[in-house]
Amino acid sequence: MDVGRRELQAGDRPVLAYGHWGRPLIVFPAERGHPWDWEENGMIGAIAGLIEAGRVKVYAVDSFDEWSWANDGVPLEERARRHGAYEHWILEHVVPLVHAESDGAEILLTGSSMGAFHAANFALKRADLFPLALCLSGVYDVALARGWGERGDATYFNNPMDYVAHLGGDHLDWLRGRVSLLLVVGQGAWEDSTGARESTLRFAELLAGKGIRHELDVWGHDVPHDWPAWRAQIAHHLPRFV
Repeated sequence: MDVGRRELQAGDRPVLAYGHWGRPLIVFPAERGHPWDWEENGMIGAIAGLIEAGRVKVYAVDSFDEWSWANDGVPLEERARRHGAYEHWILEHVVPLVHAESDGAEILLTGSSMGAFHAANFALKRADLFPLALCLSGVYDVALARGWGERGDATYFNNPMDYVAHLGGDHLDWLRGRVSLLLVVGQGAWEDSTGARESTLRFAELLAGKGIRHELDVWGHDVPHDWPAWRAQIAHHLPRFV
């Protein structure tokens, strides 16, 4: 397998890149994950044919989850404020790096578990940069899934189930013509206990009510919240978009 693996530097953090041609794709790791997680868990191998064929160029990024959303020691609103540093890193360091290598091409997003939340949130907030998010086993209501303490503006504007519910006017019209989300979830082990199955179904219903373009793909009772399922799902869906 020759996927042209390279280690790049975005600000003070590494990004692993795979391939030299094709549609750029930023991949977010699962909760508390790191850039090498996708390769170590077989996700890069699952799409190696697309990388080798020059159809997709993958950029695997770090997460700030241990400091932000997954930090049980601070209240929810502080976690959301800390997420702002992650947003800054993605938008001010990772995106320029990807654009420099891809002549400014539009960037696709994907991720599993917490990575699916990041993919959806970035696409909905910055559809000018990210017109498509492939979201595997995500939870899209961090206010319910995470922590304690009062919810303020930082939480609201990073919680898709909150801000999508109140979208309207010209911005909603623009989003309807600009962004697409693919929501994939299984019905096997841990999809219920993590909240992913219920959250995915509720989020799809919300998007439908707002007329935002999306697909919902629910896999079977033998499909768990785990890497083997996500390998099969990304291999099944990604070829349609690159």
